[in-house]
Amino acid sequence: MVILRPSLSRKAAGWTLLALGVLGLVLPFLQGFLFLALGVFILRDQHIWAAQRWGWVADRWPHHVGKVEAMEASLGRRLAGAVERIRRLFSRA
Repeated sequence: MVILRPSLSRKAAGWTLLALGVLGLVLPFLQGFLFLALGVFILRDQHIWAAQRWGWVADRWPHHVGKVEAMEASLGRRLAGAVERIRRLFSRA
């Protein structure tokens, strides 16, 4: 079961990465597959078709998918901590 969490900023970032991925398939200096995979990764919580494609990627490269998802969780925790520190900084003033 896929749980969709709509977010305009994630959709914009995901579609931008997908566009760069398509360009990267044609242009020799861009890594097209990398941008396509990152775009699908970001959109996996936004669209059902992206979640299905991410499932295929997870079946194909389970070790790498686990690392990418762990990095995303770590980044989320770091950003939450940074936001909390900034809130504390401005609430003291």
